This record gives sequence, C-alpha cells and structure tokens, in this order.
Amino acid sequence: MKIVIFGGGGFIGAAIADQLLKDGHQLRIFERPRVPPYREFTAEESVEWVTGDLMSSSEVTEAVEGVDVVLHLVSTTLPKTSNDDPIYDVQTNLVATLQMLNAMVAKKVGKIVFISSGGTVYGSPKYLPIDESHPTDPQVSYGVTKLAIEKYLLIYQNLHGIKANILRVTNPYGERQRVETAQGAVGVFLSRALQDKPLDIWGDGSVTRDYIYVGDVATAFAKAVTYDGEHSVFNISSASGTSLNELIGVIEGVTGKSIARNYSPGRAFDVPTSILDNSLAQQELDWQPSTSLEDGVAKTCAWMRKALSK
Repeated sequence: MKIVIFGGGGFIGAAIADQLLKDGHQLRIFERPRVPPYREFTAEESVEWVTGDLMSSSEVTEAVEGVDVVLHLVSTTLPKTSNDDPIYDVQTNLVATLQMLNAMVAKKVGKIVFISSGGTVYGSPKYLPIDESHPTDPQVSYGVTKLAIEKYLLIYQNLHGIKANILRVTNPYGERQRVETAQGAVGVFLSRALQDKPLDIWGDGSVTRDYIYVGDVATAFAKAVTYDGEHSVFNISSASGTSLNELIGVIEGVTGKSIARNYSPGRAFDVPTSILDNSLAQQELDWQPSTSLEDGVAKTCAWMRKALSK
C-alpha cells in the first residue's frame, strides 16, 4: 500500500513508519518545515519526505494525492496546556483535520487511521478497566478536540465511505520521546534520573496510568492499516496499571540509581487511576502488546543514554 503519515517524523510516527517499512509499504511522510528526517533511509525503503503546513489545504491535498491510506498522528497541543488556549486547539487540530478529510474526499482516498487519546477522552473512570463503550467526558480541551475529531471521522465514514479507524492510545513511551516538552512521565523521569536530578511528583505518587511501549503502538497501527472489519474505535493499551512510585522503582532498577523525589500537593485535574481494556483490539486487530514495562524502560534508557552523551 501507499500510505501518507501526517506527523511521521515524531516520536510515535517514526516508530510506526519503521514498522510499515518493515512490512513493505510505500510511505510519504508529511512533517513541519525544517523538521529533518529522523534517520537515513536505505535505497530499498520507499520513503518520500515532504514538508508543509497542516492548515494549508493545498499542501494537504497534494500530500494525499495517490495514496491508499492516511495516518493522522498530528497534535499541536498537549493535554496539560490545551486549556490555556482552547481556540488554538480547535483551529489547529479540529479545523485542520476537516480540511484533511475534505482533501481525502476530493482525491478519493478510502481510509484513515487516527491517533486519539486513551488518557483524556474518557475523563474520570466510572469503572475499570475502561472499555470502548465507557462514557466519554474529557476534562481538558485536548481530549474534547480528540473526541470531536473522532465524531467527524465517523460522519465522513457514513457520508463519503472513508473507512475510519480510531486508536485510543494510553501513555506511550520509548525511543525518541521528547523530554524537553514533558512528553510523558517515563521519558521525563528517565532523563532526570540519568542526569542525577530529583523528580517532582504531584501528589503522593499513587496516580496510576497504563503505560505502553511505542513499538507495541506501532504494531497496532500496522494492523489497523489493513483492518477491514466493522469496528472503528480501539483502545491501544497495556491493560495494566502502574503508579508513579512503581514506575520510579522500575527506573531505579534499570538505571541502578537511587532517585530523589520531591512531592507536592496533588492537582485537581489528575485522574487517580486510568487503565484501558484492550480486548477488542486483541479480538479484531489480532494485536496485543508484547513488551513488558521493564523491558520497554530498559530499551528507552539505552537510547536515552546515547542521546544524552551526544
């Protein structure tokens, strides 16, 4: 297949791109201007690297020309800062996605796979683990916008026959994670531990999340690309919970360092526990995570040691 990946040069996008190349697909990777390729591609790998603005309908239309599937991985905001400017969140994510969908209609592209947020679209859990039928009550603009995009994808599926697969990913971590933008607890904690810096913890460290290794996320997207079943929405998760204190313990074991911790009062918007049920993805996509937290943190640590030494 020929696939365009919007955001294919980022932390998650690069892992997905590598997996799709391994599977023999042809890729067009659309990134922001001045973002260089994340690695050198071999002559045997079919990769076209293009840059542009997701808000430019002409550039997006050109990017979807002649492809079979669109992968939409772009977000201009982060959960913890999205409430600061909800209008920007909506304009640069929701409106941009509608332009992308209109371009797909114009160019007769039949499928889109979208990365949604398993950590924010559900809000406070009514029960655990959270399945895809759980009520959606996001508490941050990031989650509201992700959910709105999901709904528009399903509208375009009904109106125009564009097959939509929505993957609600929990808390991904792994190689190439950007620590400077506070992109995930694993990356931030590992980075500070390797630099012998203390960790700042909101609350008592009992906040529990569902962490998933980026390589497992990549295989889920690879499965979704070829999925032709009736379901649209899937949780992509480890289906197990790890508290911040437990995560720090894993990092101490991997790094061999004792990590100092500074505890501060908890934040009102932090959901105490979020764990997602991934059984539908197992059943429909024939997918399940294969990397334990210990192994995933060890792989991430090895990559980060090299990155910090440069």
